[in-house]
Amino acid sequence: MTDTASTVLIVKNANFIDGESEDARLVVQDLVVRDGVIVERGAGVAAGYHTPEATVLDGTDQLVVPGFVNAHYHSHDVLAKGTMEEEVLEWWALLALPPSFPPRSEAEIRIRTLLGALECLRGGITTVQDMVTFAPFDEAQLDAVVEAYETIGLRAVVGPQYADKAGIGTRPFWEETIPAEHRSKAKSFAEPDPDFDLLDYLEKNHFGRKTDGGLVSWALAPTAPEACSDELIARTAELSNRYELPVFTHIYESKSMALEARTHYQDYGGSLITWMKSMGLTGPRVNLAHSIWLLDKELDMLAETDTRVVLNLLSNLKLKSGVPPTSAYQRRGISYALGCDNPSCSDSQNMFQAMKLTATLNAISSRDPLPPQAWAVLEAATAGGARAIGRAADLGKLDPGFVGDFSLIDLTDPSWLPLNSAVRQLVYAESGRGVRKVVVGGDVVISDGRSTKIDEAALRGELLEIMPRFLDDFGAARGRVEVLRPYLQEAHRKVWACDVGVNRMLNGA
Repeated sequence: MTDTASTVLIVKNANFIDGESEDARLVVQDLVVRDGVIVERGAGVAAGYHTPEATVLDGTDQLVVPGFVNAHYHSHDVLAKGTMEEEVLEWWALLALPPSFPPRSEAEIRIRTLLGALECLRGGITTVQDMVTFAPFDEAQLDAVVEAYETIGLRAVVGPQYADKAGIGTRPFWEETIPAEHRSKAKSFAEPDPDFDLLDYLEKNHFGRKTDGGLVSWALAPTAPEACSDELIARTAELSNRYELPVFTHIYESKSMALEARTHYQDYGGSLITWMKSMGLTGPRVNLAHSIWLLDKELDMLAETDTRVVLNLLSNLKLKSGVPPTSAYQRRGISYALGCDNPSCSDSQNMFQAMKLTATLNAISSRDPLPPQAWAVLEAATAGGARAIGRAADLGKLDPGFVGDFSLIDLTDPSWLPLNSAVRQLVYAESGRGVRKVVVGGDVVISDGRSTKIDEAALRGELLEIMPRFLDDFGAARGRVEVLRPYLQEAHRKVWACDVGVNRMLNGA
C-alpha cells in the first residue's frame, strides 16, 4: 500500500461521528489521505500506510469533522468588522462596501484576504465562496486575492460581483426621497462599469481554467437579480451552462428587495424567481443567498427546479433583514447551505455561531414542535455547502474518494464534558475554541490554532500600517451616510407601509 511518490497524511485513533442523526455515536478509527484524497477510514487501517515520509497526527480525544463550507462570504470588508451595530441593510451597504470607498491598494487587498481566510481556517472553515467586489475592477487585485487564498491554504470559489443597473434605481422610494444633489452618494453592493466588461475578462482569462495551486475555482456572481438586465441574467445563465459554473446572487434579503420585485416585475407576478426561471437562471447550479422574503409559490418553484439557498443568520439579524423560513425549506426538501456573510455585519467568520443561530431561530419560527435541527444544520454547513459549489461528489464528507478537508476538535474541552451527543454539542456547545488542527487537501494548514503557512505576527504588523487610511475612508463614508440618513429613513418608512404578501420580522405582527 505504500507509495513513496505520494504524500500521505494519517490520523490515528480519532473519533468520528458514525451515522446521520443527533444521536449518532462516536467510533474510534484511523483516516488516511493520499495526494489530498481520503483513501481509507476504519479501525487500525493506518498500519498499512506508514512510511518515513508520511505525516502522522494523533487523534486521541479528538473529533474529526468535515471541513465547513462558508457558502456566502465577502472578503472586501474584512477591515470593517466591529465598526457598527444595527443598520438597515441598504444603509449599511453605503457604510462598508467598495462602491462607497476610493480605490484600494493591492497591499490592502492582499492583507484583508489573508486575514479573513485566517479567521475562517482557525474555526474549521476549509472552503469559502467569496463574492468579492472591486471598485473599480483591477486585474492585479483579483490576482492578489487568488494568491492570498493559495498562500494560506484555504479553498475558495471566487466570484467577482457585477451589475448593469445603478443601485439607486433598484431601491424603492430612494429616487423620490433623496434630493438630486445627494443621489451620487447612494451606492449599492456593486455598481455598473460601462467601460469594462467583467464577464468577458473572466471568460477569457479564468473560466474553464485551474489556478496554479488548485485551491481556487470560479463562480458567477450577479450581485442581485434586480440589479441586472434581462440580457445580463441570460448571459449569466449561458456562461453557467457552458462552463458548469455555480451562480451566487443575493435575493429577497430585505423587505425593500421584495417590494422592488412586487413593483417592477408585475409581468412575472411580482416574482423575481418567476422572472429568473424565464431567463434560464434557476436549477441546481444557482444559489440564492439570504432568501428571506419569498412567497409560498416561490418556495415551491425553488423545490421544483432544485434551486439552492444559502442562509446567513449572522448578518440578517444585525441588518434588520428578517428571519428566513428555514423550516419551509426543510419541508420542501430544498437544499440549503450556510454562510457567515460580510465581516462588517456578521463580525465573525464562525460556522459554529451560524449553525446555532440557524437551529435556534428556526425553533421559534413555529409554535408547533419542529423536527430536530442539529444534524440538519451540521449537514448544511458541510455537505450542503459542497452541493452549493458543485462539489457534492468529492467534498463535505469523510468517506474514501472525498477530498481530505477536515478539522480536529478537542473533546477534553469543557464544551464536550459530559459528551452526550457529538452532533448536538457541535452545533449548540462548541464555539470554535476546541479547533486544534485543520487540514485542507491533506495539508495541515492550522496546527495548535496557528497557521502553518504564514507569519501571523508579520500579518498583524502589516495590518497596523494600512488601517489609518482605511479608517479615514470609513469615516468619510459614515459622514456621507449621515447626510443621507433623513432621506433613507423616509424611504424606509414608506417601504414598511407597503404589503409584500409575507412578513419575516419577529415583531409580533
